Amino acid sequence: MALGIIGIVTSLFLLITLAYRGVPVLLAAPLASVVAVLFSGAPILASYTEIFMPAMADFVSSWFPVFLFGAIFGVLMTVTGYAESIARTVTKLVGSRSAIAATIVTSALMTYGGISLFVVAFVMYPLARELFRVADIPRRLIPATIALGIFTFTMTALPGSPQVQNIIPGQFFGTGSFAGAGIGLVGGALIFGLGLLWLEYRRSALVRKGESFDSPQSEYVAGGSSEEGAENQVTTLEPASRLVPFLPLLTVFAVNFACTLLVFPALDWSYLEQERFGGATVDERAGLWAVMLGIAAAILLLAALNVRNSATLWAGCVDGAKRSMLPIFSTASEVGYGAVVASVAAFAVVRDSVFGIGAGALWTSVLSVSVTAGLTGSSSGGMTIALNALGEDLQAMAEQEGVSMEAMHRLTAMTAGGLDTLPHSGAVVTLLIVCGLTHRQSYKDLGVVTLAIPVLVVVALVSLVSVVGSF
Repeated sequence: MALGIIGIVTSLFLLITLAYRGVPVLLAAPLASVVAVLFSGAPILASYTEIFMPAMADFVSSWFPVFLFGAIFGVLMTVTGYAESIARTVTKLVGSRSAIAATIVTSALMTYGGISLFVVAFVMYPLARELFRVADIPRRLIPATIALGIFTFTMTALPGSPQVQNIIPGQFFGTGSFAGAGIGLVGGALIFGLGLLWLEYRRSALVRKGESFDSPQSEYVAGGSSEEGAENQVTTLEPASRLVPFLPLLTVFAVNFACTLLVFPALDWSYLEQERFGGATVDERAGLWAVMLGIAAAILLLAALNVRNSATLWAGCVDGAKRSMLPIFSTASEVGYGAVVASVAAFAVVRDSVFGIGAGALWTSVLSVSVTAGLTGSSSGGMTIALNALGEDLQAMAEQEGVSMEAMHRLTAMTAGGLDTLPHSGAVVTLLIVCGLTHRQSYKDLGVVTLAIPVLVVVALVSLVSVVGSF
């Protein structure tokens, strides 16, 4: 048994090392799985074909529409020029002197509006770079500023977020994307406020030291210009007006809200009891369906508003479909790895140890999800791994303790957005590459706003909810 636990730890270390070295998760996860299996003494081939692949396929079958629609929506928002127009409108309202706040708000609007996190990163960098240049803010703060807007409060805290990290808990706890609204709003405000304060403090501190946008220590170019790659992804069209670009984002929220709280509860779902639907319930699927319909409605609106540019729109749809492949299969590969680890006998010892702490449902959920998200470097992958292994037990524990499932949903989602941005995280590596900067230059600030602050906020909220209950 001890050898099996060593195998789990070794496989996790290998996964982190390979990811940090730039090895794609599609390769790293199966290799790490082999290590765990070898130490456990289980058969390698059977573990791969009967455990790893089914778990990977289940994730793809469940979440492919969200990744597909999200990627297409993001590309269409870019090729129509709407994303850039939103950024410039927000900047004009906030003011170029508030470049940090303008970048955060714009990134957050796009993320909360349903655009893929990675698409937002590519769209925002050229705009943030210009804002920081005009305001003469050290360039090293750009990654942390963008990350605060896309990897934190809009991804997991704000109720109704269409990002997959906010939908996954509903599949296990029977909740919708607006679950735990009060907790999410308070948590989101704290993460945004504390993150902004930190970045403004860092700007002042760096400027006092004599650092500026063009300081040598702020600039890094490796392997070609990431800025050039971001700007030349697509050919943009002119949006009709300053207000029109916001309509697709509002559509995602409005349709999601209406379906979750008004439309779905009023419909008859008795047909789901038929055998052909596999025993699915509306509580398990409502969050996913609402987001899918919201993004689909926004895509249709984009098509209607730009009907005269149908050729460009179609090319954008094709490009978006292609871009959805790598993110979903990378995450699914991590889920497959988690399934293999969960299948070895030593994992039962680890699982029982987590539950043996006796910390209660909320703390157990936060601990298990936080650790797996940190080890895999993925919020969605880590959360899925933890909930696949412990979800039913956590739900039963919460019901026994009288803990609100909505609170479980919100705090579980928020904790996934903490340790997931450790240095080996694929999202962190990608963002730094896009911005043309290194971990040494920018990770300190990125780590504070996306890891330290969210973790502290979650700990505070779990403590508060444990005392006063859900709010």
